[in-house]
Amino acid sequence: MPAVIALKSVQQRMPTPAKFEVTCSSCNLRELCLPGALCGEELARIENVVYARRRLKRGDPLFKAGAEFNAIYAIRSGFFKTSQVDAEGREQVTGFSMGGELMGLEGLGAGTYQGTAIALEDSEVCVLPYALIEEMAREVPALQRQLHAVLSREIVRDHGVMMLLGSMRAEERLATFLLNLSKRFVRRGYSASDFNLRMTREELGSYLGLKLETVSRLFSRFQEDGLIEVQQKHVRIVDTAGLERILGARH
Repeated sequence: MPAVIALKSVQQRMPTPAKFEVTCSSCNLRELCLPGALCGEELARIENVVYARRRLKRGDPLFKAGAEFNAIYAIRSGFFKTSQVDAEGREQVTGFSMGGELMGLEGLGAGTYQGTAIALEDSEVCVLPYALIEEMAREVPALQRQLHAVLSREIVRDHGVMMLLGSMRAEERLATFLLNLSKRFVRRGYSASDFNLRMTREELGSYLGLKLETVSRLFSRFQEDGLIEVQQKHVRIVDTAGLERILGARH
């Protein structure tokens, strides 16, 4: 994982290109990608392993549904959506992921990726071959514990999505999404109230289980109520407590 495995890349410096090493121990996303830390001896033991870093343009697929599972991906920068296509050919968006989060874990059980991951903007990921992760996890027990912690975190996140789609009214779904996105941005050192939505409203509606017209109507209503300010894809949360009250109304 990025918290424990060295990463090497070639990046461009002005005025001339130069090579330098980026290790997981110096990565500013390591605590997001893999919570916890290894001791110095354990870290030194595995930081010589070099992993690839992959850059994607907006619209590029990271992996496709049905492809053989062979790696987990840690997002260094950018934003992704995952989706599946139903029997009638309609896309169902199943999630959005950003820097510091892992993708591809759903392939662990089935041996194939269950959805297609598409970059919503120019992005960069660390490629973590799962065969090597398993091998090192057997040799370094602390790494195995951290892997289990990551899997547990993803299970909790998936459970939250099920609650979001299964039991909430339309306005509660959008309020929950905005509040959750705010918290995720804060963890990455960004503003809690001022951000751009990388997805379209149609993609957001697919994720929330709402029609496009409903999503647009809710954004307009939230703005009229003074909860948010919206300008195209830019959103500013004006009244966080007001969004939280929407969720508290059922109680």
